[in-house]
Amino acid sequence: MSEKNPRGGVTRPSDGTVRRMAGLFAGRRGALALTALLTVAVVVGTLSLPVLSGRAVDCVVGPGEVDFAGLRASLAWIAGALAATAACQWALTAVTNRLAFGATLDLRRRCFDHLQELPLSYLDSHGHGDLASRIVTDADMLTNGLLMAFQQLPTGILTIVVTLVFMFALNPAIAAVVALLTPVSVFTARFIATHSAKHFSGQSRIRGELTAYVEEMVGGISAVETFETQGAVAARFAETDDALGEESFKAVFFSSLVNPTTRFANSLVYAAIGIFGAFVAMGGGITVGGLSAFLGYADQYAKPFNDISGVATELQNSVACARRLFALLDEPAEAPDAEDAAALAEPRGEVRLDHVAFGYDADRLVLRDVDLEVRPGMRIALVGETGCGKTTLINLIMRFYDVSAGAVRVDGRDVREWTRESLRAGWGMVLQDTWVRRATVRENVSMGRPDATLEEVRAACREAYADDFIMRLPQGYDTVLDGSSALSAGQRQLLCIARVILARPAMLILDEATSNIDTRTELLVQRALANLMAGRTSFVVAHRLSTVRDADLICVMADGVIAERGTHDELLAAGGRYRHIYESQFAPTE
Repeated sequence: MSEKNPRGGVTRPSDGTVRRMAGLFAGRRGALALTALLTVAVVVGTLSLPVLSGRAVDCVVGPGEVDFAGLRASLAWIAGALAATAACQWALTAVTNRLAFGATLDLRRRCFDHLQELPLSYLDSHGHGDLASRIVTDADMLTNGLLMAFQQLPTGILTIVVTLVFMFALNPAIAAVVALLTPVSVFTARFIATHSAKHFSGQSRIRGELTAYVEEMVGGISAVETFETQGAVAARFAETDDALGEESFKAVFFSSLVNPTTRFANSLVYAAIGIFGAFVAMGGGITVGGLSAFLGYADQYAKPFNDISGVATELQNSVACARRLFALLDEPAEAPDAEDAAALAEPRGEVRLDHVAFGYDADRLVLRDVDLEVRPGMRIALVGETGCGKTTLINLIMRFYDVSAGAVRVDGRDVREWTRESLRAGWGMVLQDTWVRRATVRENVSMGRPDATLEEVRAACREAYADDFIMRLPQGYDTVLDGSSALSAGQRQLLCIARVILARPAMLILDEATSNIDTRTELLVQRALANLMAGRTSFVVAHRLSTVRDADLICVMADGVIAERGTHDELLAAGGRYRHIYESQFAPTE
């Protein structure tokens, strides 16, 4: 039965997650078999020690009556058993470590690879910090649970079974007392596991929420401080952190009950054996050495219940983490290319939009009945107010999203009839939001052409007017950039422009490509971009109309449609939206 957690989620203890966790080891049957053999060897070796110790005790018959030969033999067996058990335990740890870490490594890689196959709509609607938390933190938590499951759970269960067998072989009456008290330990383990499951699941989910929020706020710390919203941010953080603390407290509280409750049950069993066994020994039903061995087995028998209870609580946490990872894997990947999709080998740059409609939500369209015909080599400018659909149109042309109605055609074919890889390879993009990864300057610029020589990279950077500041960096083109901290926003944008210049794509998309660059450098970069756009189909998204005057066609977008279209002079003469936007930008300075 599903059970709601404190923050509205639903915990499903029987949703197939454990079965899928077991499936992670489907290709590791040899290692699993070796683990089983080593587990048996460790348990048998450990449980042989009480018997051998009891025999050594029985070699001491009384004062002055010691069977030294038997004692030496028993001690030799004890030493051999200890050495063999230690070696098997070392091997078991090594094998289980490889099993657990190998399975988690494969799962983490599958999740990361799948993340790159997910549609942009999923990535836009989920916190990036939460996704990172799943792949990193949840995978680590899963590893911890798997290690305990391999190293302690089978050993504990087998120890309980074999110990009972040995105890019944020694004395059935005393063993029956132990068996009658066993349900106390079983009930304790079940109680703790049941109550900790939902709290570990909630802890894992809220931890992901908190990670996502911290990542979001750290990324926007400048805006937070500029608008003096630290108090509200801290309050939101404290609220989520309190929820995490409450859920963590409950999870830790129930898991912390493991030690005292199982110790109580274990002590109860041990005391019962000691008292009842003493009476049996006095009646001649068991030797002193046998009773000593029995007490040793009582300790061996009780300890696994403590371990199994701890493993059960840790596994609840691991199952919750695994559930989040499997949920990511279960997200539908981006729709595959059509079976007969062709490769766009040599794009001509002909683009056509036929009655295109699109909405991020099914009940609210962002674009409605958009028609546009672009001949090869044309430069198209998209202008309009924020939110009018300019960037959405670009996303449809690149097929980051598929149209809700109509069709987007490139070189006469619907973009859905081209493979995504070849379609996107034909375009070069420079966006307002720049992205520079942790790598050298050269690696960042040559992302689209990894085989480019250093001279080709430098030539592209000179054309983008980035070479000067790059050469002032500590190691020049070999300087490792740590995300965005080493460069200004304008410098990062110049690198992105150089990246596109080096790739020399057949078609271009420039979305506010010079928004972060100073006026003097912008004029120089505009010339470089003009040279790059020459002969190439280009879409230029801009708010500043000074950057689109020379476009072959300017499309003014409003309310999800192309409200006006024409050249700069034609639109000014028409006196419509474009003229109003133009005058609002330039009239005050003229």
